[in-house]
Amino acid sequence: MTGFIYKISPRVAWARAAEAGRFDGAPVDIADGFIHFSTAAQLRGTAAKHFAGQADLVLAAIRVEALDPAALRWEPSRGGDLFPHLYAPLPMSAVAFVRDLPLGADGAHQFGELA
Repeated sequence: MTGFIYKISPRVAWARAAEAGRFDGAPVDIADGFIHFSTAAQLRGTAAKHFAGQADLVLAAIRVEALDPAALRWEPSRGGDLFPHLYAPLPMSAVAFVRDLPLGADGAHQFGELA
């Protein structure tokens, strides 16, 4: 599969991962045993459910083809929708871009154009 999947992360956690050259996951990822990602269509729901009102976040776009296909699984989650889960650390070499994920005046995150 080609294209992008996305990770929302607190800026400070992402900065530590960038220094290390890999993202091992947020506490929820580590507890679940895989790194949670979203597709472009799932992002707004993920932000609303798990990051409502949180500022100082970043959005990372990950190139699917740069990930180990044996470690990336599409599994049912919210509403039976298939979500991408990575059962390995995320190498920074797979990251296409990272940008701010600001809150709008309405309190919702502003995603802008996605790749």
